[in-house]
Amino acid sequence: MKAVVPVQDMRHLPSTEEPSYKIVEIFHSLQGEGYNTGMPSIFIRFGTCNLTCDWCDTEYNKFTRLSLSQIYQTVKQYDCKNIIITGGEPTIQPQIRTLLQTLKQAGYFLAIETNGLTAVPPEIDYIACSPKAMYAEKYRDKLIEYADEVRIVCDDDILPFCQAIAQRLTAKHYYLSPCERGGVMNILETITAIGQLNSNPESPHWQLSIQSHKLANIE
Repeated sequence: MKAVVPVQDMRHLPSTEEPSYKIVEIFHSLQGEGYNTGMPSIFIRFGTCNLTCDWCDTEYNKFTRLSLSQIYQTVKQYDCKNIIITGGEPTIQPQIRTLLQTLKQAGYFLAIETNGLTAVPPEIDYIACSPKAMYAEKYRDKLIEYADEVRIVCDDDILPFCQAIAQRLTAKHYYLSPCERGGVMNILETITAIGQLNSNPESPHWQLSIQSHKLANIE
């Protein structure tokens, strides 16, 4: 299902004096998580991150620098108007707004996947925020105030963290996702935590979000 333009094949595209970005990969697939599961999308995955989660499944430090025009020409090859900006952590990329403005002017719907520690650019149409419980200390001082959806990975005893995030971050949807370590997802622990969160009448309604793209053997 994944349609990929390999990084090495993008290097022949014209490059001028313009912003360049750390790009891990650009590909077309289906959104596998959260509210927009199943939505055909172009994924632009940026390199580098401001966190180092031990269960992260993205090699965000293996990237190639691509110019704005190289990225745009690659995106144009796909018959799709939905773009998911992801990483790594996309909000820390220098001159990210220049790229987003170019894509926006071309008529693309822009969604972002962020850990919520850095402000989200105003060009973004849909925010999926995934705060990380192992960095709870950081979130006491920094956290965006709004997201369309919150997705928290159940990597520990995360009930207090989920409750704290829900009090500070207003969202339309709240999800808890299993943590995968060694190819095993802790689904029982995750749905148990969801039940405990939803037993509080003052809590927002939490739902299960699984990385369904892995179950479907797509990227």
